Amino acid sequence: MSNLLTKSPGAGNAPVATTGNASPGKFNQSHTFDFDVVVLGGGPGGYPAAIRSAQLGLKVAVIERERVGGICTNWGCIPTKALLRNAEVFETFKVAPKEWGITYDNLKVDFGAVIKRSRGVSDRNAKGIEYLLKKNKVELIPGNGVLTSKNAIEVTSADGTKKSVTAARIVIATGARARLLPNVKPDGKRILTATEAMIMDHIPESMTIVGSGAIGIEFAYFYHTFGTKITIIEMMPNIVPVEDTEISVELEKIYKKKGMTIYTNTKVSSVTAGKDGTVVEIETGDGKKEKLEAECTLLAIGVVGNTENIGIEKLGIRMTKGFIDVDDYMQSTVSGIYAVGDVAGPPWLAHVATAEGLVAAEHIAEGHAHAVDYDNIPGCTYCQPQVASVGLTERALKEKGIEYKIGKFPFTALGKARAIGHTDGFVKLLFDAKYGELLGAHIIGSEATEMLEELVIARSHGATAESILKTIHPHPTLTEAVLEASSVALGEAIHI
Repeated sequence: MSNLLTKSPGAGNAPVATTGNASPGKFNQSHTFDFDVVVLGGGPGGYPAAIRSAQLGLKVAVIERERVGGICTNWGCIPTKALLRNAEVFETFKVAPKEWGITYDNLKVDFGAVIKRSRGVSDRNAKGIEYLLKKNKVELIPGNGVLTSKNAIEVTSADGTKKSVTAARIVIATGARARLLPNVKPDGKRILTATEAMIMDHIPESMTIVGSGAIGIEFAYFYHTFGTKITIIEMMPNIVPVEDTEISVELEKIYKKKGMTIYTNTKVSSVTAGKDGTVVEIETGDGKKEKLEAECTLLAIGVVGNTENIGIEKLGIRMTKGFIDVDDYMQSTVSGIYAVGDVAGPPWLAHVATAEGLVAAEHIAEGHAHAVDYDNIPGCTYCQPQVASVGLTERALKEKGIEYKIGKFPFTALGKARAIGHTDGFVKLLFDAKYGELLGAHIIGSEATEMLEELVIARSHGATAESILKTIHPHPTLTEAVLEASSVALGEAIHI
């Protein structure tokens, strides 16, 4: 989920030399092709690129081997949020007698219905994308695509039929898949990736989670809420390691209080599956070795780009660390071929993929586009309490030698947080010490992901601690914590 990563070396913000005309100007097809633009992959980078290209007057097709929407709609962002909402509702019921004065008898969970609801939400979203493609006159071509030249893709349909589709421009949007540990093969029952964890047929008694990024942490919250004994293993010093250290420490404290076991600075030596469960061998930072037994193990250690077997090597498209190198406008080292989303490297976020898809489409159609600002990418983790951030961490500011001021305000001091019964967490804002510019924003709290956008916009408009403080915030709201944190940074706090 990292909002702190940048494109891989030679990609994203770094110019890339392309063969031929790197900036073709307003689109003008001089040859006869089937389409002006063909997008390989219909995920959150691909389908926006296709729709925007069509809006700009181009003839467009999308090649998709599974279902449009990609991992995000079908196996990631959307269905996991449906699952997490179920967990939040269940958690509210569990505390209702004590916290809310609401009593009941025989609280039960129909886990099959929980999973079914999640799949239904995903299905409706995918159908919505299919409708949008049709509405914008984008042709959807089912099948597996392989580039055979810079202007042609061979498509193999489910029945084995092959056909060639030609285009003046090609956008590669094939996404990514779960990264695996060496010599560890998921079996879908004992050793899981996020896909299998999303559709389990029962609530496991225990689960070991390897990796504590967004995926690992969200599933930890989800399954723990329904009663699974959770153990988290993270090789870095803190869980959610890309976040500001104070945020990581706070979330770890909350998770441990909930009853989760957490290992940091810990390496995984092996993962094995047997008839009755899994065994994960670990080595802690002090050299101690342990064996952790659980009913199942979830691997959540990142992603790898889907770059194999799509023909890019034969065309000489340059890659770095398994991801396609692109310039500011998402064009690869072969002129006329673009790459967007996860396949073009970090940050691996759906909203980044969409932004990149729009940049590619506009550059193809108009010859110019506003490049993605990778310094202002919001990142969100949807556990409870939620984690959301944008910009630089305090750790990064120290490394860069930038002088800064901190404004921090806890939700325990906020009336709205008390009223809704969610007082865990805080807002932490980092401002330039000399000019007051907002450099980073970090939130841990029940609605952190909804609160963040104010700060993303603030950074894009050059907001300062004073300008945020002088902007009246409605009362009572959770976003008052943003105003209050600004007042702390300026030494003008009223409510703390």
